[in-house]
Amino acid sequence: MMKPVVLILMFVLSFFSFSQMDMPEDKVEWDFSVVQDGCDATIVAKLKVDDHWHINALTLPEDNFGIPTTFKLHKSKNYKLVGGVIEPKPTEKYDEASKENLRYHAGSFTFKQKIKVTSKTDFDLKLDFGFQPCDSIQCLFPYEDVFTVRVKGCTEEKVVPTIDEGDEGVSLDEGGSDATDDADTSSVTDESVEVADSAAALAGSEETKAGNTDEKKQNKNDPTDRSLWWIFGVSFGSGLIALFTPCVFPMIPMTVSFFTKQSKTKAQGVSNAIKYGISIIVIYIVLGTLVTWLFGAESLNAMSTDPIFNFIFFLILVIFAISFLGAFEISLPSSWANKADSKADKGGFIGIFFMALALALVSFSCTGPIVGVLLVQAATEGGMAPFVGMFGFSLALALPFALFAAFPGWMNTLPKSGGWLNSVKVVLGFLELALAFKFLSNADLALQWHLLEREVFLAIWIGIFLVLALYLFGKLRLPHDSPIEKLSVGRTLFGTTVLIFVIYLIPGMWGAPLKLISAFPPPMSYSEAPLGFGGGGNSGVSSEDFVPGTHLGPQNIMVFHDYDLALAHAKKVGKPLLVDFTGHNCVNCRRMEQSVWGEPGIIEILRDELVIVSLHVDERTLLPKEEQVEVTYPNGKKKKLKYVGDKWSFKQVSEYQVTAQPYYIIQNGEGEDLSNGSADYQNHSKADDFRKWLQDGLNEYKASN
Repeated sequence: MMKPVVLILMFVLSFFSFSQMDMPEDKVEWDFSVVQDGCDATIVAKLKVDDHWHINALTLPEDNFGIPTTFKLHKSKNYKLVGGVIEPKPTEKYDEASKENLRYHAGSFTFKQKIKVTSKTDFDLKLDFGFQPCDSIQCLFPYEDVFTVRVKGCTEEKVVPTIDEGDEGVSLDEGGSDATDDADTSSVTDESVEVADSAAALAGSEETKAGNTDEKKQNKNDPTDRSLWWIFGVSFGSGLIALFTPCVFPMIPMTVSFFTKQSKTKAQGVSNAIKYGISIIVIYIVLGTLVTWLFGAESLNAMSTDPIFNFIFFLILVIFAISFLGAFEISLPSSWANKADSKADKGGFIGIFFMALALALVSFSCTGPIVGVLLVQAATEGGMAPFVGMFGFSLALALPFALFAAFPGWMNTLPKSGGWLNSVKVVLGFLELALAFKFLSNADLALQWHLLEREVFLAIWIGIFLVLALYLFGKLRLPHDSPIEKLSVGRTLFGTTVLIFVIYLIPGMWGAPLKLISAFPPPMSYSEAPLGFGGGGNSGVSSEDFVPGTHLGPQNIMVFHDYDLALAHAKKVGKPLLVDFTGHNCVNCRRMEQSVWGEPGIIEILRDELVIVSLHVDERTLLPKEEQVEVTYPNGKKKKLKYVGDKWSFKQVSEYQVTAQPYYIIQNGEGEDLSNGSADYQNHSKADDFRKWLQDGLNEYKASN
């Protein structure tokens, strides 16, 4: 039963290992409350940022390219602001890697805004809150939302005991400039806030939480731990897969037998096996740390979205795949293994360590491709991820040696070495080959080569997995394979699963959305026959639907790629304009387009009642010379626009101070934003939420026309 479990685990891990993504709201906990004394009230935001992460201050140095944190109350006749936001003194330092000054908050801290209540009745106060979490390696997507707290009307009756003032902090006036606290803008001390909270609870006053989102955050597990546990789990599973390869599996009984026979007592044999396992862990952790140090985790993270890096990684994975299929062996110089093996003759811990090093070197042809993929993925996560990844992988390799040395009887339960070990390598080869074309697709989309459009990508995957199914059913033999007399139950079930997956892929050649893999293939609009086979067969689009300047977009909806053309057309036809900030390599954009845009009640609005302009921020087409100008970002940093994507990226950042995609805005024919706000993947990935947002915008547009 071990064989089918290994094969299924291998398939699942390979398919989903690249889909995990940290969300910014997973890194920060927040709680909004109101501390009130008659007509004087303070809006308190208690924040806690995960270990090793930070969020930017409310204002940033001029040379900083980050997104400042937002804590801003909506204007209302129900109250008046008293001073500016009271912010604790942020950490300031110069970052050598990015060559810029940083100003940020970490750990637990509090923002406060004093107000004077003018309303005699209770009211809801709305506030904008947004941030961008960063660690030493990377910054995640910015997060922003509107929250509501309940404020009591102004009465003479005291709601809570008088609150002492005098907390030290940096106050920001409405213009965003720094100002030292005075008697009118001093903050409420943490101790008095706690007293007020208790008194308010006893008095029955309302201390409003910021909606269901905040309740979810208070109850959730630590997100940093969850992210690192994901890396650990994938790496540990990959280590288990590596165990069942012909380079490693035969070494288990040989090594355990050596320790048990050479040791004078069973306890000594177990002790030596444990030292052997610890040595394996140390070797792989040092390897991971060394690779990250040489190349730089920050550089690996930046390269992960670069088309050149994606193309190079495609070539590397193809080479790994061909090696696993049996064309050749990727191995380190034999002299390295011989030297390590000669050192293993020494006694004590040093000899055991070199035995482990010899195993790592000899098994490189099987473990190297797996470790390479894990290192790149872990490095792009940043922080402790490379360490945790290599620890998980090496722990899976090391455990069997210690466990089987402690319990030699378990050795009888292991399957015998044989041709099935090579089958594990071959299946890994097919999976790595399929994954390689995702990286090539990323490069092709970013550079707009149109060499690997949707039909070609799907045809390649259909071919790869069909051949894999034939291999599992014993219809094909590759080098180093043993003859198959009969199929095992596990191999038959796994082969059937792969064949079902192939059948599922085939309708995608004719336009099926393929939601299970929507983040992998290119979008439907990036295809050889965007109107369907035969010039308009299944797409529902004809030549009459083409307006000058439009292109076939997601869900076969006609979209513009130029903002000015789209705005002029929207004004001409009397429809609102949906501005879609997107990206060719944006996974969440594809998920929205494939899983949300096509839902009933949404696709009709997008197709019939809106004009859509999709602005790709990673479009690598050169701008005309006259548009290649130097611009100034909101934080004062200057940059020359070179590509079309630079133009749209600057538009998004300068107008909305947001860098995440997808990001949606609805405008009227004059280019003015409607009051329904923005939509994004984090808050509108459910069809009902996105449909409501669209309908709110339509209703406002129709009411004003």
